[in-house]
Amino acid sequence: MSLLSLADCWPRRFTPSSLALQFCEDPTQAEQPLFAKACVGEAVAQLWQAPQGFVVPGSYRQFADLPAVSAHFAARGWPVWLRRSGGGLVPQGPGIINLSLAWPVQQSLGEAAEPIYHSLCAVLQRTLARFGVASHARAVNGSFCDGRYNLACGEGEAARKIVGTAQYWRPLTAGRGHVVLAHAVILIDADLSAAHQAANAFEAQLGSERVYCADKTVTLAQRLPGERHLLPRFSEALARELDAAR
Repeated sequence: MSLLSLADCWPRRFTPSSLALQFCEDPTQAEQPLFAKACVGEAVAQLWQAPQGFVVPGSYRQFADLPAVSAHFAARGWPVWLRRSGGGLVPQGPGIINLSLAWPVQQSLGEAAEPIYHSLCAVLQRTLARFGVASHARAVNGSFCDGRYNLACGEGEAARKIVGTAQYWRPLTAGRGHVVLAHAVILIDADLSAAHQAANAFEAQLGSERVYCADKTVTLAQRLPGERHLLPRFSEALARELDAAR
């Protein structure tokens, strides 16, 4: 684990301090304005949603049938977008929100990536804790785009992913460091059954042999049955925790 402290690689404050939820028609373009601002020294935050569909990494180009399969699923209401970063398939749509943070860093990827993941997860854990939902960072085998910096609820085989996180780094010109994009996908009240059925059908038609299990994910609404207005309440709580993270 890197010996960098939070102060070395996490901004003092993000702009805006209030996170008004935005809608982005193309999820692969949602973060471009953030990169532009981070390139000139700003630390910026955006909370956004996208249409129902799948975002997949460029590695999916290895499947010769990707164009035809993508067209088929787009016609069924599940368009497919290709992103630059790695990882796996990520569903988007109603009940799923995205937090994107971008800022310039001087440290290298090897030095700063792990502390940034820990900081991002801590903000999200504290936000979930405001709702009485305990979570911890771990991989959840069978969940979409699995990684060790998921946030999951429950222990052992009962662990279910509620947040996925990722990072994407872009070098600045003239050796001025990098811009880092830290991203989280948060399951608020999505229809996980429908998303998993469509995702598994998509992967099957590609012949990827990937299978996702709906019982390895959970939404905030499932953890809090009967609670209302979770999306605006979560957005407000997240903005407060982001401001307090420093």
